[in-house]
Amino acid sequence: MDDPARIARLLLESATTMTTTGNARAIVVSVDALPELEGVPPRTVLVVRSELDRPDVEKLEASALAVIDVPNVELDRMGQVKLAAIIALSNRILQLEDSAVFLTGPFRSLIDSLVVMTIGAEYELFNAADQPEIDEHIKRAVFHRVLTLALQLGQHGREGRKVGTLMVVGDHRRVLEQSEQMILNPFKGYDEKERNLLAVHMGETVKEYSTLDGAIIIRRNGVIDTAGARLKSGLSEGLPSGLGARHAAAAGITSTTKAIAITVSQSDGTVRVWRAGKMVASFEPSHR
Repeated sequence: MDDPARIARLLLESATTMTTTGNARAIVVSVDALPELEGVPPRTVLVVRSELDRPDVEKLEASALAVIDVPNVELDRMGQVKLAAIIALSNRILQLEDSAVFLTGPFRSLIDSLVVMTIGAEYELFNAADQPEIDEHIKRAVFHRVLTLALQLGQHGREGRKVGTLMVVGDHRRVLEQSEQMILNPFKGYDEKERNLLAVHMGETVKEYSTLDGAIIIRRNGVIDTAGARLKSGLSEGLPSGLGARHAAAAGITSTTKAIAITVSQSDGTVRVWRAGKMVASFEPSHR
């Protein structure tokens, strides 16, 4: 069987059957990974990675359950599944303990794999089903923006150099109480509108300051309070082996506050999301 389009259609048929008979919540698939179609099965969540895919979305969204946007970063098959799952979860399209059928394939190529997952049951994806909703204390757009910047840094670094960084989002007053400046605060004195992460120009600014030691601390609405901050709390107990001080700080600050922390590993670019003292997701960007 060497016809990629035929394989993709067969997988879509199989996913439809499994969704119906297995009572799965949704089929989740990237628009750019689908063969030419006039419509998609009921309960399909369309994943959009690029504005170039908007014409296909417009053609298919009438038959879809929902459309979600994810960062356009190259990931392997399971990375694509995990990213779609965490964005769908933060958008409350999927809930913890929902079952979903994920269709995936090589980045920006037709689907060739099918994964059935119960959200919350996979250790490497969501390590704690008893945690609050991801967007309970943080604006959804802010979480998506921070995750996008982290994935871009993980894959591309900064000006050709690998970057390790820590960004802490939400519950900023308590986070600031448990931190101290290692350098002069580069964001001090600027109007809140000028230092809001959702402003287009702030993406490059955050990437530049991500090269500093210490954490970037961001409010739930996207306003950046500081960069180059040392977090006083650390939590090494239960930390996966091989993870260092940056990850211990992320675990520690999220165990004592309602913040979410996102880390980028300098060694391999792996992006990890931390919540309530635990790693809830990890993404290993592909490098060509």
